[in-house]
Amino acid sequence: MTPQTPAAPDEAPEPTAEEVSEQKAVRLAKRERLIDERTDAGGGAYPVSLPLTTTITAVRAAHPDLEPDATTGEIVGIAGRVVNARNTGKLCFASLQAGDGERIQAMVSLAEVGEESIRRWKELVDLGDHVFVSGEVISSRRGELSILVTDWAIAAKAILPLPNLYKELSEENRMRSRYLDLIQREQARTTVVARARTNASLRATFARHGFLEVETPMLQTMHGGASARPFVTRSNAFDTELYLRIAPELFLKRAVVGGIDRVFEINRNFRNEGADSTHSPEFAMLEAYQAYGDYHTIADLTQELIQDAAVAVAGSTTVTWADGTAYDLGGDWDRVSMYGSLSAAAGVEITPGTPLAELEALAAREGVEVTLPTHGKYVEELWEHFVKGGLTRPTFVMDFPVDTSPLVRDHRAIPGVVEKWDLYVRGFELATGYSELVDPVIQRERFVEQAQLAARGDDEAMRLDEEFLRALEHGMPPTGGMGMGIDRLMMAITGLGIRETILFPLVK
Repeated sequence: MTPQTPAAPDEAPEPTAEEVSEQKAVRLAKRERLIDERTDAGGGAYPVSLPLTTTITAVRAAHPDLEPDATTGEIVGIAGRVVNARNTGKLCFASLQAGDGERIQAMVSLAEVGEESIRRWKELVDLGDHVFVSGEVISSRRGELSILVTDWAIAAKAILPLPNLYKELSEENRMRSRYLDLIQREQARTTVVARARTNASLRATFARHGFLEVETPMLQTMHGGASARPFVTRSNAFDTELYLRIAPELFLKRAVVGGIDRVFEINRNFRNEGADSTHSPEFAMLEAYQAYGDYHTIADLTQELIQDAAVAVAGSTTVTWADGTAYDLGGDWDRVSMYGSLSAAAGVEITPGTPLAELEALAAREGVEVTLPTHGKYVEELWEHFVKGGLTRPTFVMDFPVDTSPLVRDHRAIPGVVEKWDLYVRGFELATGYSELVDPVIQRERFVEQAQLAARGDDEAMRLDEEFLRALEHGMPPTGGMGMGIDRLMMAITGLGIRETILFPLVK
């Protein structure tokens, strides 16, 4: 890919609001002129089609090493956005940028286009305009790949000026005006490409293992499948309160009950909670369920999914983050016990039978605060305090407290814990996996316990879902399940913050 912008000796200041308004007025006048000049043969400010024959990217690929002042005899018709321009008496230069960031120089000369055409170019073409040019592919005297223009037309007139391309937009402006970020920054464009490759890779890996992709409701009469606060809305047609889903889990499990033994979904979830460097109220989620699997088999699959995605984006399981750091996602990842790793780090044995008073005392000594205290919440908060920060390689943290995991099967050998893991990469939780709870009687008991937590003020507690329980009562096979945030997966692969990985993040 060509460089993002040419070097600039001085950075021009950003135009003031008054200057932008003046430029807009001038550009609107040019738009009117272009519209007035339009004929049945074409033209205007926004023509419906243009005689394109190729792309800027294809031309660059076809002519990577032209000598200075060379000609090719190849005539092309291409289009791009004007991101740099210089007009002289008899020769005008413009740098045209394609959507992928590739650039090529357009040379509009008096000798090739005539006096009227070059005058119109100087009067009508502004930075930010999309223009069509046709002509011979050549190399300039300085060796820059160029189009020696014989014909040109406005493809789309820009009414507002571009920001200063030599000066990076602030993070806030990048989030609010992502379209400008995409024009200006190569990293913004490559992140979009990386995300598309990641999703394609995930689907390919699932297909290789015989999984089917489905879609489940985003508007739900009962929210569930995770411990989170939902967004609430209302349906006028049904005259009822609805929730934006916090997870697709309970519907995907219904699919397993119905005989879709390997099922997954990639779609949007919504949680009415805080936003920070690893959380967004709206986010993309992957969930998958495999009948006759467990939390070990689903961990193996999750590792394969992530490693395949890394290869699809970076060509290797060693990815390079935006800051230049190399991070190895290869090999078999560590699997550590939550209770065992906590005990080792805290210097005191902590088990599922450790009295609540002892956990409270340890938390108080360490300055760890726990709201709505239960055994499980203390263990998880203490684990984050003592252990989380020391994880460097990708690590599956196994076997969680039973009271914080209401949808998970009891451990087959260790009382008081469930067969659940959380995957930590780059110091944050990337995915979670279960041996799913399929006993409808125990699941009902867990839902009742959650209802009691809700009564005590836990806004994230799950509700008792009779329809889901009715599905379980028809028989669900032993199943392994997992959930992973696509945005967080992109963070692990690119090293970026969550708002950078989302194309259009929610901002105030």
